Amino acid sequence: MVARLFASGDPHADRRAEFAETLAHLGDLDGAVDVLRGALDIVPDWGAGWFRLGEYLERAGDPTGAAEAWARCVAVQPDDPFGAGLRRDLLRDQPLSDSMPPAFVEMLFDQYAPRFESSLLDHLDYQGPALIADALATVAGLPVARALDLGCGTGLIGPVLRPHCAYLEGVDLSQAMLDEAQEKGVYDRLDKGDIQGLNFPEQPFGLIVASDVFNYLGALERIIGWCAASLAPGGTLVFTVEQGQDCDVTLRETRRFAHGRDYVGELLQTAGFAPIDIRDVVLRKDRGEDVRGLCVVAQAAIATGRRLDDGETQVEVVD
Repeated sequence: MVARLFASGDPHADRRAEFAETLAHLGDLDGAVDVLRGALDIVPDWGAGWFRLGEYLERAGDPTGAAEAWARCVAVQPDDPFGAGLRRDLLRDQPLSDSMPPAFVEMLFDQYAPRFESSLLDHLDYQGPALIADALATVAGLPVARALDLGCGTGLIGPVLRPHCAYLEGVDLSQAMLDEAQEKGVYDRLDKGDIQGLNFPEQPFGLIVASDVFNYLGALERIIGWCAASLAPGGTLVFTVEQGQDCDVTLRETRRFAHGRDYVGELLQTAGFAPIDIRDVVLRKDRGEDVRGLCVVAQAAIATGRRLDDGETQVEVVD
């Protein structure tokens, strides 16, 4: 049977799609493709149908057809909750996407929330809380007045951060994940939002932490700029990323992004962070193999105001 997620709203198309699922399950991918194309003739704007067609075509050994189907999925459903653009880009030499569609990330984690922590901790040997705890042990000036758990998820990092701040805020795109975080009772405030489109805070944070979050963003220029502008002078940014080639941002088969050490370091320097500590770490297991990453601790510039001759205030960065 076709999952409710893939229902088209037209019973004739849905029956065809159910039959296509059966054929695919039995190994008749050519038949599944033909039947599902018939369903899409009935409902040509059915994004989920185009996504499924791309999956069938890829499994059948037709990457060109799969890329075309996923491109059609994005065209008819631009918010791309299925991540079709990412699947398309994985078949291209030069990906078009530099971040994951927020609707895809939201739907993914809304579905994943009930089993998120057990999957990470019991099956993937997730090291996030331990890595952040070790990183914070190197940070001077803790505790701080205000801290932000950026992309807080179910709040796994919350208990690690709580002893280091008087006020702890969390933000995440998935309401289901936030509901899980709320149950922990360690946050003073939790907000639902896309971290790529956050407003600047009314009061700066002394500490911003993003554990296993930037893997879903790709290009980090916008979010690193936001962090630099949202930290108090001398505040600290701590985050982890999957480790890629030195100067590159790479979209992996897992549909997560990997970031090179040089890319991360140069971006932080451009944003005014110093000093910057980047360490090689193991983030978790994936299919029994270590997922190597970077754990980054960076301090925002310490700024003081001084008067110019015309009476305007200029910011002077003090190393």
